[in-house]
Amino acid sequence: MSSDQYHRTSPETRRRAKELRKSATPAEQKLWQALRNRNLEGYKFRRQHPLGPFIADFFCGEVGLVIEVDGWGHLEQREYDQARTDWLEDQGYHVIRYWNDDVLKNLDEVTQDIVHYCKKWKVKLNDDQARS
Repeated sequence: MSSDQYHRTSPETRRRAKELRKSATPAEQKLWQALRNRNLEGYKFRRQHPLGPFIADFFCGEVGLVIEVDGWGHLEQREYDQARTDWLEDQGYHVIRYWNDDVLKNLDEVTQDIVHYCKKWKVKLNDDQARS
């Protein structure tokens, strides 16, 4: 992650993140049960985690992974989502997205995919640190 990775998060963004944790969608609730308490290969995830001006649905700081769970409303905000993803990636984060239906109907595949990306990026981080 870049040295600019730490951005001040406004009190409003922190308040909104807290609200979002209380009003999770069924897909977010289901994925959270799989991710919480280091249930997924020991990786620690946070939900509705502020990153600069944005709030990630799920975040694993160990590998800089942002997971977004999108519903149909995201079809109408593709440009916003892409700009958000671009900003997060510019900060050194990795962003992956899943549709609500994928989480609800194929949770095992989604969690296997998440583990794959966590392991991939952890190896890359370790390699980058070894080169430094």
